[in-house]
Amino acid sequence: MSYKKHVLICGGTGCLSSKSAQISENIKGILKEKGMEDEVQVVLTGCFGFCEKGPIVKIMPENTFYVEVRPEHAARIVEEDLIKGEKIETLLYRDPVTKERIAEGENMEFYKKQQRIALRNCGLIDPENIEEYFGNRGYQALGKIITKQAPQDVINEVKLAGIRGRGGGGFPTGLKWQFALNNEADQKYVVCNADEGDPGAFMDRAILEGDPHSIVEAMAICGYATKASKGLVYIRAEYPLAIKRLKKAINDAKEYGLLGENILGTDFSFDIDIKYGAGAFVCGEETALIHSMEGERGEPTSKPPFPAEAGYWGKPTNVNNVETFANIPEIILNGGEWFKGIGTEKSSGTKVFALAGKINNVGLVEVPMGTKLREVIYEIGGGIKDGKKFKAVQTGGPSGGCLTEDDLDTPIDFDTLTSKGSMMGSGGMIVMDEDDCMVAVSKFYLDFTVEESCGKCTPCRIGNTRLYEILDKITKGKGTMEDLDLLRELSETIKDTSLCGLGQTSPNPVLSTLNKFWDEYVAHVTDKKCPAGACSDLIQYKINDKCIGCTACARVCPVSCISGKVKEKHIIDQEKCIKCGACYTTCKFNAIERG
Repeated sequence: MSYKKHVLICGGTGCLSSKSAQISENIKGILKEKGMEDEVQVVLTGCFGFCEKGPIVKIMPENTFYVEVRPEHAARIVEEDLIKGEKIETLLYRDPVTKERIAEGENMEFYKKQQRIALRNCGLIDPENIEEYFGNRGYQALGKIITKQAPQDVINEVKLAGIRGRGGGGFPTGLKWQFALNNEADQKYVVCNADEGDPGAFMDRAILEGDPHSIVEAMAICGYATKASKGLVYIRAEYPLAIKRLKKAINDAKEYGLLGENILGTDFSFDIDIKYGAGAFVCGEETALIHSMEGERGEPTSKPPFPAEAGYWGKPTNVNNVETFANIPEIILNGGEWFKGIGTEKSSGTKVFALAGKINNVGLVEVPMGTKLREVIYEIGGGIKDGKKFKAVQTGGPSGGCLTEDDLDTPIDFDTLTSKGSMMGSGGMIVMDEDDCMVAVSKFYLDFTVEESCGKCTPCRIGNTRLYEILDKITKGKGTMEDLDLLRELSETIKDTSLCGLGQTSPNPVLSTLNKFWDEYVAHVTDKKCPAGACSDLIQYKINDKCIGCTACARVCPVSCISGKVKEKHIIDQEKCIKCGACYTTCKFNAIERG
């Protein structure tokens, strides 16, 4: 059927929670009432990326981009835009600097410097319709290799592209595939690691929700290249929408003869199953992941042997994460040289980041490797919320480190981030402002690591617990200068002696903040103060002479520790105060001081 217009509505988890499915149903219902259901197609797509402004509705072919749409806006969209052809000004994005309304997403700062390869179909196609994937060159790469190329030819193309694993390790993907091909066996496996565990990360989830067929196709390509006949997707059960769409993609691919026996009439056979994880961060490590799939405890083992030699059930196994696989069909169709021409010499292609924290434009972004942090934070990200001062950005999640204002012109690539004391990781990027305490940030990540440690090796199990205890002591004003020396010494020991990547990188947040925010640690220890005012045990709220006795602070205090008569200065009982800050944020007269 040929439609005059298409209405694309974000159907990612975030927008669905904001009733984007109801927006879709409302628009469809109104179109049906008006007899226009054959003229306008309404599609729930994957994530558009601009999560800060969701739900998003896009009208094609005009390319009109509506933000923060609600179900009650459906009638206006039909009446004013789809029928009259008039743009709804109040639903258009307003540039925070120029204040002008922008009608097309491509003209927004958020999208201008992005280059979407892994996210190419997200927000563009119906992820549950295989024919729409066909319409965007879907499965052409698979057809090309199994009818025209030998397995080694495929691997050579991936090597030429220079793509490195997007799951955190950054190991060359082509080499990993080569190792799997070189190891002969009666059975080989291809595993997709969809166990996304970093706090604030949602890259893999968005790809699986918005373009599941790209992963199915890429796994089949990898299966052909490594001579594997079985694929497994290891995904956390907390991703119900991604699982639902992935299951449908696998079943549809089977119906079209793109999975199963003798694919496209060739002698190549490949099938995919789904294995569920319980959300353990350590299972992002490939040997722990494999043990979990086998029904064992999710604990890593020493390497060698590597999974390419003895992986799932002792057979040669290739493991790549979702984002790595998402790039493969485009590399095969466009050539390794094309991909190599994007990014930097040692870090080719693009990288997807989950941009979160104290940033104006929270969302999913994909930029060429080598893009500077300043461009991501201040142009794509729109700067810091509420005009606050930028303090740091944590890249690489619990395994990464903090970068400061001095690092804003750092190009984002694997090696440069590592040299700065951080790492690429899977792509989490959490921005912090002047109100964030870096000691507390380190404590937060150590708390996460201690909780997620499998406990197999002593340095990680005991060492990280001791690190957390020292940080907790410091944030409560009980630390000493000797504790700071011990933090560094213990961190280095854990890095050098832990069994797997989780333990080896877990001290990174501590070491990077010690190096870049030493004075903040010293203030906690010597002055017993938190410069950011974030550590509650080191905060004291006092009412000054600006108090007019309006009683607003007393009314919001959850423990009733503020007393005083109307129109007279109030007093805070320090023994009862729980230091929640409710009074501080409520007072309109700057009468409450935090120190």
